Amino acid sequence: MKQCILTTGIPLTLLRLGFLRKSRLKKRTVFLVSDQTGVTVEALGQSLLSQFDGFDFDVVTVPFVDSVDKAKKLASLIAEKAAAEGEQPIVFTSLVQDDVRAQLLGVPALVLDFFEAFLGPLELELGVASVHEFGRGHGRAQDSSYELRIAATDFAIAADDGNGVRYYDDADVILLGVSRSGKTPTCLYLALQHAIFVANYPLTTDELESGQLPRLLQPYREKLYGLTISPERLHEIRLERRSKGEYSTPQQVSFELRAAEALYQRYGIPSQDTTSYSIEEIAAKILNDTGLEGRIRV
Repeated sequence: MKQCILTTGIPLTLLRLGFLRKSRLKKRTVFLVSDQTGVTVEALGQSLLSQFDGFDFDVVTVPFVDSVDKAKKLASLIAEKAAAEGEQPIVFTSLVQDDVRAQLLGVPALVLDFFEAFLGPLELELGVASVHEFGRGHGRAQDSSYELRIAATDFAIAADDGNGVRYYDDADVILLGVSRSGKTPTCLYLALQHAIFVANYPLTTDELESGQLPRLLQPYREKLYGLTISPERLHEIRLERRSKGEYSTPQQVSFELRAAEALYQRYGIPSQDTTSYSIEEIAAKILNDTGLEGRIRV
């Protein structure tokens, strides 16, 4: 699945992320449209798309569609995409304002409107009309959690990649793993979304060869959580970062992963394989396995 982020200015800019398309998969374009950052519609849309095998979804996230003019420009782009590909795109939206959302309802696409799907039944059940107020949910969350998120993010940055060992007493959890196994993005996600104070420590070749838990981590064994990944995927990631030298060779990758997993087992450190999971899923499993609760309350 390939993912893009699309700005709604002129000219439109595509920031492409993810894997290269596989020619044997059927290609479909998907737009994830929001009047805010797009986090909610991304989570719902990606979750639904993950249930369908055999497709190479070209996912385009379009945040901050907060005016009729921006919605009209996006509608034109969707129509152009449909004409060029000969197949209608799929559009997930979480637009609150009726006049903005209306601009997308006539486009040549399958439009799946999360607000329309859920607000109507809720209004019937509760017996009142929803306010349809722009940015309402996000504003409430930010009012109550902004400082916590910033503090947790600052902590994650200060305690990243084995730095800030002096902060470990204050960490909720300390992630372990070999280089490029997903420690830093997971730390930042837990900080930004859940206000969890997370440090991470990279296991070096010397430490892995010894088979012993690094001495500075021993006082924090109850806080440790390990990440691992498939050798094939880690090899691909390391090749993109540093193609020459021992660092990215299949032999080195396999050794490090075997040694790290043996270390987790020897010291009873809970762990998970991140290969086939999103950051959201990895973070959720960490919270579940450790019993930690996010500090964010909406």
